[in-house]
Amino acid sequence: MNAVATDNWFRSGRRLAGGIALSAAIMLSAFAAEPKPDYALKTKAVEISISLDAMIKANATLAANCLAEGKTWAGKNRGEAEASYKDDPQLFRNGGWTFERKYNTVSVVAGRYVSLTRSDYMNTGGAHPNSDINTILWDDAQKKRISVRPFFIETKDGGPTMQAMLNLVLAALKAEKKARGIDDSGSLDWYKDLKPSLLKIGAIALAPSTEPGKSAGFLFFYPPYAVGPYAEGSFTIFIPWRELKQSLSSDGAAIFGGNLPPGFIKQVQ
Repeated sequence: MNAVATDNWFRSGRRLAGGIALSAAIMLSAFAAEPKPDYALKTKAVEISISLDAMIKANATLAANCLAEGKTWAGKNRGEAEASYKDDPQLFRNGGWTFERKYNTVSVVAGRYVSLTRSDYMNTGGAHPNSDINTILWDDAQKKRISVRPFFIETKDGGPTMQAMLNLVLAALKAEKKARGIDDSGSLDWYKDLKPSLLKIGAIALAPSTEPGKSAGFLFFYPPYAVGPYAEGSFTIFIPWRELKQSLSSDGAAIFGGNLPPGFIKQVQ
């Protein structure tokens, strides 16, 4: 339960007869905060769920697009789990594999561009579960997925825009690791797979802004193992739009402004 919800419950609790009623209300609220998946299946080999947040479900076309993608993903993982179960049922003696996919809204910019995260959780009985994260940029005017390319003058692989973006991302990652007290001076280069290319720089989303209808810049999402050992966890990096102002196209200049809302990074990590 978030701080606002908790505060609201305590305010209403003053009007309740006693602490028992208040505790019951809080427990019911916490339970209600866990919505049912929008798609789920369970067999002896696997349990899979797909969830869309409320803002996505309010957009029928976007919701259908995400759910169709999710069901294809679910079908692939079910097939692999069932095949493994058939080959060696003993691998599943402690239970089946688990896959969870969640689609969440990051921002809505200019009433048109919807940025989403697509977060996956996977437990196939290994040493520890794994996770992954990707992003989707939905153009609600065209009713389709797009990339951030139209917001820049050029995005050629290895070109000036992508090289500048990569330099900013690397500097931000190193600063974040330093802030977490992580020694980033090891011989293993965890950044070697990051390239000056939109397809190889990380999962990008439009960040929300303190200025209504605008984006404050770009968010880059990295799951465990992407830029560091599993123990370091995931990283979410923010690059303000001003840092790439000279590279923005006219379409890009029109949608950026303001600053990232305080505390937002912690909300999406």
